[in-house]
Order: sequence, then C-alpha cells, then structure tokens
Amino acid sequence: MTETLLQMTALIACGVVWRFLRPGGLCAEQIRPVLTTVVYYLFLPAMVLDVLWRSDIGSQSVQYAILATAAIIMAMLSMGLIGFVFKFANNKQGAMLLAASFPNVTYLGLPVLEQTFGSWARSVAIQIDLFATAPLVFTLGIMVARHFGEDHSGQNKSVISFLNAPPFWAAALAVALNLNHVAIPSALVGILQKLSAGVVPLMLFSLGLALSWSTLHLRNIPFVLPVVIIKMALMPLFSLWFAGWLWFDAPHKAAAVLEMAMPSMVLGIVFCDRYHLDSALYAMIVTITTLLSLFTLPFWYSVLMS
Repeated sequence: MTETLLQMTALIACGVVWRFLRPGGLCAEQIRPVLTTVVYYLFLPAMVLDVLWRSDIGSQSVQYAILATAAIIMAMLSMGLIGFVFKFANNKQGAMLLAASFPNVTYLGLPVLEQTFGSWARSVAIQIDLFATAPLVFTLGIMVARHFGEDHSGQNKSVISFLNAPPFWAAALAVALNLNHVAIPSALVGILQKLSAGVVPLMLFSLGLALSWSTLHLRNIPFVLPVVIIKMALMPLFSLWFAGWLWFDAPHKAAAVLEMAMPSMVLGIVFCDRYHLDSALYAMIVTITTLLSLFTLPFWYSVLMS
C-alpha cells in the first residue's frame, strides 16, 4: 500500500519539477489546461467505457452505491455547514466542497485495494466509482462547481444539463451494452485499455503542475484543515459505522470502507479549472491528503482488520 502511494506522489512531483524548470519554455499554465481537457474528453471516457462494459453488475453493487452515496452526502453537508458558519469565499468554498466530498476511488483506490486485498477487490473500486461516485461527481459535483464558480458556457442549468458530460455519456453507453450482454470486441479492448492507461499519470502530473508555492502558506490552514478532518477521519469513521447496517461480509466491508478513506479525488481539478474555482487551493488539498494517506490508510486498514 505504501509503495503505491509513494508512486503516486512521485508523479505529482514530476509536475512540480516541470513547473519550476519550464522545459522548452512551456509554463504550467500553458500545459495544464490542455492536459485536463484531453483527459476530460478522451482518456477518462475511454476508461469509463472499458471498465463498466466488462463489470459484473448485481445486488452487491447496490450496497456499494448506498454506502458511498451516504458517505459523500454526509461529507458534503458537513463541509457546507462549516462554510456557512465561517463564510468562505465562493471560489474557495466550491473547491473545499469537492475536495472534502469525493474520494480518489479509482486513480488511487483501485491499485491500493488490489494490492492490499487481491484481484477480487478491483471490482469493489470499479463499482463504487461507477455506481456511486461518478454519477454524483457528474451531477451533484458539477452543480456545486457551477453554483460556487462561474459558468460562461451560456447553457441553461437544468438537471439534464448536469448530465451533459463525456464521461457520463460513456457510462450510459457502457451500462446499456453490459445489460444487453453485448460482447466487447477484442480489438476495442486494446484501444480502450491504452487510452485508459493515460488517465492516472496525466491527471497526477497535471496536479503537480497546478501547485503554486504561494498557496503553501500558513494563511491557507483554515481552508485545508476542515477538509483534512472530514476527508481523512470523519468520512471513513462514518462509513465504518454505516457499513454495519448493510449486509457486507468482512472482506468486502473492509475494502469498501477503505475506499471511503482515500484522499481527495484528482479529477476535481478539472471542475475547478472549468468553473473558475480555486484550483491552486484544491491542488494543495489533494497533495496534502495524499501525503497524509501514507499514514491514515494503514491506520484504517489496521482498524478494519482488527
């Protein structure tokens, strides 16, 4: 587990080094929007299509969806209450809500679970992401980003418009193909897997590019601290309690709860860029929670296995 987390940190560090050295004269502000846009419109939809098309969809999926949805809503309400009390600026509040609510269940959670519990745990991460986290990200998450940020697209803000996102299109297509037992062509498997392989390194690299040393200041502690408490302590603790009311067996319960203990999702930086939230603050929160997860994930694993 620790080795996987260190590898993710190394990829973020590559972006930090690029921001400092500016190879080829290209600054981080030039490269990052291009990378995040390509991931959002091409690489991420390919990953969603590849994973969901071939996933097992059954009653177990309902449990994962219930647990993850309850934990995410609890975290969002907690962060919303804190923001209401302390009157954070909108661009910061939006970034903090996204960072506190949505865990990194795929980019980090999938490899961590697979190496910790075995190959069977890969489906846990996939189903939590595709039946709970992803739908909430592309509906509730976008609603939050639009509300606290700026939307210059000129589109109306109906509920349907919140679903108008390429990864969600890919998920809807994959579910239809899966439920209708359409076999995935072998040639397409290779293409989707190669595209999917680019999501994690590109997003982590772009996260490093987004880091601004001016944000690493004591004045940002009031914004980072509540997210860290909710994300790394309250959310897994709530998930552990809530999972006891479901019908998980011990291994699946441990894997599902550990997913909810993951640091903040990397994908949120795409929404921060698109809706003009505080991207630098979000990047700082993700980096800090990822570094802290080197210690918190082993702790929660020991609690779950005791």
